Amino acid sequence: MGSSALVIKVSNWPPVKGLVRKSFLFKGLVRRFIAGDTLDEALITAEDLASRGFGVSLDYLGENTSTADEANQAKATYIDMLERIASSSCASKTNISIKLTQCGLDIGRDFCVATLKEVLSRADQLGLFVRVDMEGSRYTEQTVDILAEVFEEHKNTGTVLQTYLYRTPKDVERLVGLGMRLRLVKGAYLEPTSVAYPKKADVDQSYRDLSQKLLDSGIYHGLATHDESIIAFVKDYVQKKGIDKSKAFEFQMLYGIRRDLQESLLKEGYNVRVYLPYGDQWYPYFTRRLAERPANVFFILKSLFKG
Repeated sequence: MGSSALVIKVSNWPPVKGLVRKSFLFKGLVRRFIAGDTLDEALITAEDLASRGFGVSLDYLGENTSTADEANQAKATYIDMLERIASSSCASKTNISIKLTQCGLDIGRDFCVATLKEVLSRADQLGLFVRVDMEGSRYTEQTVDILAEVFEEHKNTGTVLQTYLYRTPKDVERLVGLGMRLRLVKGAYLEPTSVAYPKKADVDQSYRDLSQKLLDSGIYHGLATHDESIIAFVKDYVQKKGIDKSKAFEFQMLYGIRRDLQESLLKEGYNVRVYLPYGDQWYPYFTRRLAERPANVFFILKSLFKG
């Protein structure tokens, strides 16, 4: 079992999960990655980031809804986010990220599409952009198909593609062909080798190859990574190709991770957007961040066994 898989398994062990969720000892660690439980808290952070020159992608945490009422509540939350952003000081720098499983994808495709279109229509009225996050591989095909469908009517949306999936080059070709803005990531879900590269070197090479295609497309995309070697590769490619770093694309990074790198890229004249999650359903997201920083889990376990 790899270190990431081990960390996720340990993090979901009930005593660990209970300790992290309830103990004040871990509040600081959680708040490093999560902007708060409420939209009010998140908007304070978003406005601060925007005032310093960062773009923001505000993400209400939570995933699969199982009833129409739950999905409609998520829709109402998304629309509230959009309306609050539109009346805030960070409106010109902020968009939102949403999940199709929150929109009711597990309830039914038609239901999900109708929900998504309502959110996009309101965002369009307010002049805001909505990013549809990519989830586990069992949702990839549906997400790509749905985004391709709604993009015909709503150009104020785009999605996320994961370079560890074998299928991603074809998805890039399809969606870039439509003119869609994409967010490129390596991928943070545990996936079988039947659908995803198991070796980091292959994932990284896929990222480099696909980032070139996005940069050459003439569409404003987001390159989401904290990997300094890949960032150096992108910077070198942009310079060689004469791509305008201030207008053609943006680097994207997660809130609380490599803040020094975020600041330095911004000072160098690159656009930098911070992915800013909030909400009380933060544990699955937090677990994925722990998997990227195993030392944090060891700290939690040590505290747990101290009693």
